Amino acid sequence: MRSLILSLAICSLVVDTRAEGRGAVAPDTNVSTATTGRTMIVNMIGDTKGMRFEPRNITINRGDVIRFVNVSGGPHNVAFDPAKIPAAVKGPLSAAMPNQLSELTGPFVTTPNAAYTISFANIPAGTYPYLCTPHVALGMTGVITVK
Repeated sequence: MRSLILSLAICSLVVDTRAEGRGAVAPDTNVSTATTGRTMIVNMIGDTKGMRFEPRNITINRGDVIRFVNVSGGPHNVAFDPAKIPAAVKGPLSAAMPNQLSELTGPFVTTPNAAYTISFANIPAGTYPYLCTPHVALGMTGVITVK
């Protein structure tokens, strides 16, 4: 039985159901335990310097995970413009993004240190622009390059 539980944990996506309301997520909202690469951190920041992702642009390997952490100035989220994502990538990317508000749009991360994690285990090599929907007009955008 223990082996079965461990196998299920490795193959599934763990979702924290302590959401703060519709479209909001608690810390470590979705952590894929089936990843094979590194976990990279991208901070979501809003302060006197502006709204931004740090780092804004990031290069990862297929299999890596990006953990987007709300540092300040939220609510923040991570979204990909469906018009800028190749059709063959939409399905795998959508599958890696639980609790979507709309197509390729992650939920709001509202509290400091809360995070939204996306696995790039099944995402092909390419360049994928992303944004924070509440702050895109303020320049909160970035690019993920998967090798």
